[in-house]
Amino acid sequence: MWMRKPWTRRVLTDPNGPVYYNGMYHLFYQYNPHGALWDVGNLSWGHSVSGDLVNWAALDTALDPSQHFDANGCASGSVTILPDGVPVILYSGIDADRRQVQNVAFPKNPHDPLLREWTKPRYNPVVPLPADVSADNFRDPTTAWLGRDGLWRLAISAVANGVGTTLVFRSADFLRWERNAAPLHASRDAVMAECPDLFPVAEHGAEGLDTLASGAGVKHVLKVSMPDTLQDYYTVGWYDEVADTFVPEDGARGGDDYRSWRRIDHGHLYASKTFFDARKNRRVLWAWVNESDSEADDVAKGWSGLQSFPRALWLDSGGKQLVQWPVEEIETLRRKHAVLLGAEVESGGLREVGGIISSQADVDVVFAIPSLERAEGLDPNRLLDPDALCGEKGASVQGGVGPFGLLVTASGDLREHTAVFFRVFRLLHESVVLMCTDLTRSSTKAGVYKPTHGGFVNVDIENDKSISLRTLIDHTIVESFGGGGLTCMTARVYPEHVTTGSTHLFVFNNGSAAVKVSKLEAWELATASVNVEDDDLAAWSSMCQSEVY
Repeated sequence: MWMRKPWTRRVLTDPNGPVYYNGMYHLFYQYNPHGALWDVGNLSWGHSVSGDLVNWAALDTALDPSQHFDANGCASGSVTILPDGVPVILYSGIDADRRQVQNVAFPKNPHDPLLREWTKPRYNPVVPLPADVSADNFRDPTTAWLGRDGLWRLAISAVANGVGTTLVFRSADFLRWERNAAPLHASRDAVMAECPDLFPVAEHGAEGLDTLASGAGVKHVLKVSMPDTLQDYYTVGWYDEVADTFVPEDGARGGDDYRSWRRIDHGHLYASKTFFDARKNRRVLWAWVNESDSEADDVAKGWSGLQSFPRALWLDSGGKQLVQWPVEEIETLRRKHAVLLGAEVESGGLREVGGIISSQADVDVVFAIPSLERAEGLDPNRLLDPDALCGEKGASVQGGVGPFGLLVTASGDLREHTAVFFRVFRLLHESVVLMCTDLTRSSTKAGVYKPTHGGFVNVDIENDKSISLRTLIDHTIVESFGGGGLTCMTARVYPEHVTTGSTHLFVFNNGSAAVKVSKLEAWELATASVNVEDDDLAAWSSMCQSEVY
């Protein structure tokens, strides 16, 4: 629907430097302008702009390998707005000796709302490779923040003396940087944790906070991406402004082992990056969703990789985990509307939701659970691997309370379908809710990765007796938000039936107890304006800015 194919014959990966500047949203991203694979070319920074986070125009690349300090690639980084209002890019360059170093770039014309051209000063790198850091593990500078002492800080992923760590550097002028004695955070349980993101969250309320925010009523989130699991993890804690260190809250899940922290998404999503949206006073997350079919398929279609739907995020009422929800602008694409209210779905029941084209849709449903008496018992050790539990207890495996949920991107004969569902278990003296996305029947095509994703949803199902699910479907991507956004799950699907027939949407229940659909609303989504041609860009930019203001 948008940000799906930046240009033809291209590969897109990590989001870099998302920022709101002079009435426009900018998204930079890891990009290969020379092909759909990485067999030719090096890392560049792609660049797209929007006035509303929905309709996008792809510009020329912002950064390309061109100097000794980035001769082998312009890798991940961020954008920081300086006090005079000028944006600056911080990025990792892979230099002529294949060492990772940190560089800056400035807009050639800061008054250009599209920020089309960038210059790289010859004094780069501003942060050379430290002596104790591995040459190929020093990358991904964060958005910088300004301390009360007037010094800038930024964090960089590294392997220092064999330990996975996030280093902090300080600067008075954004050009000369000195390393802090202590790391922001380190884990001896991890060799490398990349794409760090440190950002503040309000202890109460859903409003977003600027990266510079601190003090009473503010907590911080540290997020890292783990290349060994291809998952993003985070924890909530406190940033010490004096020591420039991050300390997870007492009792925070996982301790120092990143892979035991909470996951940003329990599915197919990586290298997430947030920014503060000053226009709507919120924090917004982007992430890379890569392909799950073959490289030959990438070459055939001429592109590879896409960005997730942008999500607003905030701290939940308990102060322990993030809530994520699609930005409200997505709702402007809603068109045809289907409703299902008060329908009871018996054991083995299946109800089709008609009236819309569901290959591009927004589905919001609330399930009421009359009784939990038939919930299956669960060994506490099974809490450690929800993916495996979902694989064993798939959508077609009958249970007690569940599985119940949605069948999306389904063929009329159900030979192809993706199931997004819940199952309730009895654990000692409480009930727990498992959320799954089952891709095992998502495609009949050979060579497609079809896993089962799983995660537990932190809701009080015994008191609520209901649970919500919102699923966004955009052809080959399915993003689901359980329990109001407490558990999120992204999937890539490649159904073959779409080339010859229509896609269907169903509500199903394979539990032994009936469930009730308290409310289901589904909208067909219009196609956003994406990849506007250069000749139309000026008029498009003027239109978007007028809508913003």
